[in-house]
Amino acid sequence: MPDTVIIGGGISGLAAAYYLAKGSATATIVESRPRLGGVIETVHAEGCIIEAGPDSFLSAKPAALELITDVGLAGEVIGSNDHLRVTFVRRDGRLVPLPDGLMMMVPTRILPLLTTGLVGWRTKLRMAMELLRAPSVLTADQSVAEFVEDHYGAEAVDYLAEPLLSGVYGGNPAALSVSSVLPRFVELANQYGSLTRGVLAARAQAAKTRAPAAPLFRTLQGGLGQLVDAIATAIRGRVDVRQGRAQSIERSGAGFRVRVDGDWVEARHVVLASEAHNAAPLVSAMDARLGELLGTIPYGSSMTVALGYRAADLNPAPIGFGFLVPKKERRRMVACTWVGTKFSHRVPDGTIVARCFLGGMEDAGVLDESDERVLAAVTAELAEIAQVRAQPYFSRIFRWPRSMAQYTVGHPRRLAEIETRAANLPGFYLAGNAYQGIGIPDCIRMGRAAAEKILTS
Repeated sequence: MPDTVIIGGGISGLAAAYYLAKGSATATIVESRPRLGGVIETVHAEGCIIEAGPDSFLSAKPAALELITDVGLAGEVIGSNDHLRVTFVRRDGRLVPLPDGLMMMVPTRILPLLTTGLVGWRTKLRMAMELLRAPSVLTADQSVAEFVEDHYGAEAVDYLAEPLLSGVYGGNPAALSVSSVLPRFVELANQYGSLTRGVLAARAQAAKTRAPAAPLFRTLQGGLGQLVDAIATAIRGRVDVRQGRAQSIERSGAGFRVRVDGDWVEARHVVLASEAHNAAPLVSAMDARLGELLGTIPYGSSMTVALGYRAADLNPAPIGFGFLVPKKERRRMVACTWVGTKFSHRVPDGTIVARCFLGGMEDAGVLDESDERVLAAVTAELAEIAQVRAQPYFSRIFRWPRSMAQYTVGHPRRLAEIETRAANLPGFYLAGNAYQGIGIPDCIRMGRAAAEKILTS
């Protein structure tokens, strides 16, 4: 009998398995897909390294880099080419660069704000006057849209917050919880009133440490799939991997038993690291209310489309990291990244790869469309938006149904009840992107935390 059954072989479950194995505990991973890694998948096409899901992680959150170092991949870490980092936003049919000094939607430099064509003079004045805002404590959760509009106006929501967050959450700022999605900004507003003053003060404090500036994003030279492979190698022989679908979890005399395709697997501990909508029916027999709460966490669907072009066929060549398409100007494409510009070593000389994003909460239906229709839509929009009129010589399409957790207004209260009810089930732990962060470092941190609690129990 293993010490722990881990349901879900995405990065949360893999992190839990790795740290359990490192602590000499036995575990079994139950994964319904034919491979490990969840939404992390790296493929190779025509000499290019293409990420099917996330392509990087935030440098500011340490858990991913710590795990990468632990599994011996520190030498493979590369940073984003921040000296080339220009991101464009479509506005009135043209691409306008995000102004320098912008931290998400918070302006920190005057001249770029004054000269940008992304927002009008009324919004620029509103942003300047925000510097005078007095501290005020947010007493109740509110939407990102309400929070940003209160500080900077509706235009800042439409052309800054919405496109920036759509690329991360695939959700609507009017539905997303500011306390869960932008907790640092809420803290700054409580302390300083003005977000701009708060960000400038935080930067000044950070500058006193004199630590070298880290790139905004980091990844692995050969793709994030390297991390999945390295963990799988590290746990081989110490963690069993069972392909199958978990059907229910029940308490038993030894702790728990998990039904997997009709068979029962018993263990003292369970780490439930699947999507919340899959986790909900599994826990209902133990705690009906917990199952109900997990079932209320919405999920968006996403699609990535990678298109490879011969550089000689593109004139002019694209510049910057890519572009975002606000909802007000969107048809199907949410965003596009120029892979070779953002990260070195991903694309050979003479090739340009566009990595395009579709789907989200309001366009899940695109996942049901044929590859031919998707490619036709994407190539037409690239021609219109970025003047890419050549035909790609290769393409890859990846569909991720119900994969992006949405932290809607009220999520902090819901999460508090989820955590309380889970704590009342000794030996049972939750991990994954539905709870305390959707990024790779957040998921690794939650998986590691579950393992550490098991090892010290």
